Amino acid sequence: MDLASEPGRDCPLCPRLVAFRETWRIAEPSWHNAPVPTFGDRDSRLLIVGLAPGLRGANRTGRPFTGDFAGDLLYRTLIEYGFAAGSYAASPHDGLTLVDAAITNAVRCVPPENKPLPGEIRTCRQFLSATIAGMPRLSAIVALGRIAHDSTVAALGLRQKMVPFGHGAVHTVASDHTDLTLHDSYHCSRYNTNTGVLTPDMFRSVFAEVRRRLDA
Repeated sequence: MDLASEPGRDCPLCPRLVAFRETWRIAEPSWHNAPVPTFGDRDSRLLIVGLAPGLRGANRTGRPFTGDFAGDLLYRTLIEYGFAAGSYAASPHDGLTLVDAAITNAVRCVPPENKPLPGEIRTCRQFLSATIAGMPRLSAIVALGRIAHDSTVAALGLRQKMVPFGHGAVHTVASDHTDLTLHDSYHCSRYNTNTGVLTPDMFRSVFAEVRRRLDA
C-alpha cells in the first residue's frame, strides 16, 4: 500500500492510544504493538474494513484479524469465496494470501477495551481515506460493523442518513471509482456470533453477494 495510507510505527496522533501502545510494548516486547498495516494488494477490487486491531489478535501478530476469533470466521469465509488462498493458522507466517482483496481497519491502533473514541476514529480516518484513494480498481467495500461503516461513509464523503447501516445492505455510492458498492455486515466478533447476532450463514451471504457482483 502507498505509504501515505499507513501511519508510522510510532504514530503520535492519538495520545490515549500511544500510551496504551507503550504500556503493552513494555509488557509484551515481542508483540507487534504498533499501527497494523493494511493486508493485501492495492490493485484489489475488494476492501474489507474492520473496527480496530484486537489486543491479542492483530496488535500481537501485526496482520489484520490474525490471532483472534474474528479472524477464524473471516479468513475461512474469504477462502470459501475465493478471496484468499492457502491455510489460515492465526499467524502472519502461515502463508495465507489474499486474492483480489485487501483488509484494513477504521482505527489502526489497538484501543483500550476495543473501544476507540470518536476523536480517534476521526483522526485515523485520513489513513482509511488514503487507502481507498490508493486502490484504483476498487469495486466493493465490506464494512464490518457500524463504526467501520460510518467511518467508511465519511471517508467517501457521503451523508450518513443517505447510507444507513444494516446487515446485508448494499449501497451503490458515487465516487471516483466506477460502480463502487458498499456492503454492510455485523462484525464477526466472538460476542456477535456467540449471541446469534451474526451466524456463519449470515456472514457468508455478504461475501456471496460481493462475489456475485464482482463476477457479473
